[in-house]
Amino acid sequence: MSGLRSRALWAWLALMALAVWGCVRATYVADLSAFLPAAPTGAQRVLMAQLQNGATARVLMIGLRGGEPAQRTAASLRLAEALRGSGLFEAVHNGDHAADAATGEFLFHHRYLLSPAVSAERFTVDGLREGIADTVALLGTPAGVSIKPLLWRDPTGETVRMAEAMLPANAPRSDGGVWVSREQPRALLLATVRADGGDLDGQARAQALVRERFAALAASAPSLTLELSGPGVFGVASRTRIQGEVERLATAGTVAMVALLLVAFGSLRALGIALLPVASGVLAGIVAVDLGFGQVHGMTLGFGTTLIGEAVDYAIYYLVQARAGGHAQWQRSRWPTVRLGLWTSLAGFAALALSGFAGLAQLGVFSMSGLVAAALTTRHVLPVLAPRGSPGQGLRVALGRMTAELCMALPRWRRPLLSLTLVAAGLLAVLPSPWRGTLAALSPVSPDALALEASLRADLGASEAGTLVAVEAPDEATALQRAEQAGARLDALVAQGALLGYDSPARLLPSPATQLGRRAALPEAGVLRARLAQAAEGGPLPVDRLGPFIEEVQAQRLLAPVTLAGLRTAAPALASAVQAQLTPGGAGRPWTVLLNLQAPAAAGVDAARLRSALQGLPDTRVVQIGAELDALYAHYLQQARWQAGLGALAVVALLAWHLRSVRRLGRVLLPLVASVVLVLAGLTLSGQALGILHLVGLLLVAAVGSNYALFFDHLQAVAGLGTADGPDADTLASLLMANVTTVVSFGLLATASVPALAAVGQAVAPGALLALALSAAFMPMQGRHGRIDRTQTPAQPR
Repeated sequence: MSGLRSRALWAWLALMALAVWGCVRATYVADLSAFLPAAPTGAQRVLMAQLQNGATARVLMIGLRGGEPAQRTAASLRLAEALRGSGLFEAVHNGDHAADAATGEFLFHHRYLLSPAVSAERFTVDGLREGIADTVALLGTPAGVSIKPLLWRDPTGETVRMAEAMLPANAPRSDGGVWVSREQPRALLLATVRADGGDLDGQARAQALVRERFAALAASAPSLTLELSGPGVFGVASRTRIQGEVERLATAGTVAMVALLLVAFGSLRALGIALLPVASGVLAGIVAVDLGFGQVHGMTLGFGTTLIGEAVDYAIYYLVQARAGGHAQWQRSRWPTVRLGLWTSLAGFAALALSGFAGLAQLGVFSMSGLVAAALTTRHVLPVLAPRGSPGQGLRVALGRMTAELCMALPRWRRPLLSLTLVAAGLLAVLPSPWRGTLAALSPVSPDALALEASLRADLGASEAGTLVAVEAPDEATALQRAEQAGARLDALVAQGALLGYDSPARLLPSPATQLGRRAALPEAGVLRARLAQAAEGGPLPVDRLGPFIEEVQAQRLLAPVTLAGLRTAAPALASAVQAQLTPGGAGRPWTVLLNLQAPAAAGVDAARLRSALQGLPDTRVVQIGAELDALYAHYLQQARWQAGLGALAVVALLAWHLRSVRRLGRVLLPLVASVVLVLAGLTLSGQALGILHLVGLLLVAAVGSNYALFFDHLQAVAGLGTADGPDADTLASLLMANVTTVVSFGLLATASVPALAAVGQAVAPGALLALALSAAFMPMQGRHGRIDRTQTPAQPR
C-alpha cells in the first residue's frame, strides 16, 4: 500500500468518525411544514404561521370515554388538577368554574373596562333602571345563585353581560360541573401545551404526562379509556411512524443488499467493502443537511435509505470491473464514465438543492452530498482495500452471460419499445394532468386519528376552521381595534343569517381605546349617587345599600387598560384563550388576529359575501383553509417542476459537452427520456394523483439511468473502434447487479406505509428497471463480427 493510498484511507476513517459524531448530535424533526414554501402569499403566510407556531398548534383535546357519569366527572376533575400543577400546560379547561376562581376575580375587578354593555347611556337614570331590572329578573333563574352574592356590588349585571360576551359561539355541553359529549359517554378537556407546536419533544412530554396521570386514575375506574388528539398528537405520532418506517426500510434494505451482494460476490470481504460507499453516503448526507438547515427532516432521512440503491452501484462497478485489469486500469477506463454519471446526477439534484422550499432543498442536498461521498469513497478507498477488485467470484460469470443474452435479445424489441414510448407520450399529452397531488398526501396521519380529532372537536364545539378572517397589525392595540372593526361587520352577517356566529379575542380583551372609552363613561361618585337614587326609587333595591357599587365604579375609573401581558400574570387561563386567536408579533412579524367563523350547516360560508362585507378594512383578509392549502401545494409543485426541468437541461448540457456528438447524445438520452415517459404514463393510467415526491422519484430514474446509458455508450464506442470482440462481460454483470440492488431497495420503499416515501419507490423501482432494459435495447452491443460474443467470460478469481 503506497503512502498516498494509505493517507487516503486514514483521511476517510477520520472523516467518517466526524460524520458519525455529527449524526449523533444532529436534530431530527417530522414537522411537515418544512415541505411548504418559504414565501407564500399573505393569506398563506398567516396560515403557515399558525400551523407552525400558533396557539392552535399547541391545543390538546382529551376525551375520557366509558364508565359511569360520576366516574367520568371525578376523573375529569382530578386529571385537570394534575395537569394544571405539572407546569407543562399554559391552561387546562374542563368546564370546572371553581378552577377559574382567580380569573373570575380578576374579571370582576375589571368588569367596567371589559363588559360590552358599558357606555355613557348605561349610567344614565334610564340605563341604570333598566340594568337593575334585568339583574333582579335573573334572580329567579338558575343563574341567580351566582348573581345574588354580587347584587349590591354589581346591580346592573355587568358580570353577566361580560360572561355572555366571553362565552364561545358554540360552547360544549356541561354536566356535573364538567364538559361532556352531547352524544357519547365521554368527558372532555381542552389543554394548551406550553411547548411550541414545532417542539415535538415538548409535545411528547406533555402527552406522556397525560397518559401517566390517566393511568393512575384508571386504576380505580378500569372501564375508562383515554383519547388524545390535536396537532401535537399528530406531530408526535407522525414522527414515530416515520422513524419506524425509516428503521424498517433501512433494516430490510440492508438485509436485501447483503443477501444480493453475498450471492453475487461470494465473498464476505467483498460484501463489507461494497457497503462502505453506502455508509459514507448516508452519513455525509445527514451531516450536510444538519449543517445546512439546522435539522434533518424524517422524510429526508427516509429518502436517504434509497441512497443504498444508487450508492452501492459505485462499489459494484469497481469491484466487478477492476478484476480484469486492477484499480489503475479501472480508474483510467471506467472511472471517467462513473464520474460523468455522478455529474449528471448532481446536475439534476442541484435544482432541488437550490429550491426555496426547505423540505425539497433538504432532499437535494442529501442526494448530492451522499452521492459525492459514495463516489469518492469508491474512487479513493476501495482501490486501497481491494486493488484487484472483488476477491470472490460468486454468480458474476452467470450474471455476465445472462446480461449478454439480454443485450442480444432486447434490440429486437427496439421498434415496439419505441412505439410504446410514443404512445405513452401521446397519452400524457391528451390525458388530464396527473400533477394534482395535495398536501394531505404527504401526511402519515391515519384516517382513524383524523376521525377521532373531528369527533372531539365537534363535542368541544370547536369550529371546523374551514374559513377564517385574518387581521394583521403592527402592535397589540391596533390588532385588537381592527378585530373590533371586523367584528362589527361580522355582526351584521350574523343578524342576516349568513353566519351563525364567530369568535374574537376582542370579546375577551377589548382594545385599549375601547376600554378607555368605557372608563370615560363611568360617572363621578356624586353624579352616580344622584342618578342611582332616581333609578332605584320605588324599585326592589334600596339605594342606601348600593354604596359598594358606587365605590367600585370609582375604583375602576382609575384602572389602566387591561393588556395581554397583564392577563398572562393575573389570569393565565384567560390569556391562553386570547392567544388562541391573537398571535403576538415581533422580529419583523406582525400581530395576527384569527376570527373563527361558525357557518350555517347547509350553506357554509359565502366567501364572496364575506369579502364584500370586510372590504375596506386594513390588512384584513378571508382565509379559506382548504383552498389556500391546495393553492399552496399547487404553487409548490409547479415551482418544483420548473426546477426539475432546469435540472434536466443542465444534464443535457453536461452530456453534450462531454460526448461532443449529437448522435451519441441522442443515443444516451433516448433510454432516459423513454424510461421517464413510460413510468409517468403508468402512474397516470393507474389514477394516482402525482405530487412532489413522485417528481423526485422521476429525477432519480434519470440519475440512475444515466449511469446505465453511459456505460452502454462506452461499450458501444469501444466495440465500434474494433478494440474488443464484444462487450465487456464484467461491465454487463456489474450493470445487472447494480440494477437489481436499485430495484430491490426502491421496491422496498414502495411498500412504506408513509405515502410520501412510497411515492418515491413507486417511481424509481420500475423506472430503474426500464432504464437498463431500454439502454440495452436502444444501444445494441456489437463486436467486430456484428454480434455479441457469448463465449466471452470474465477472468477467473485470482
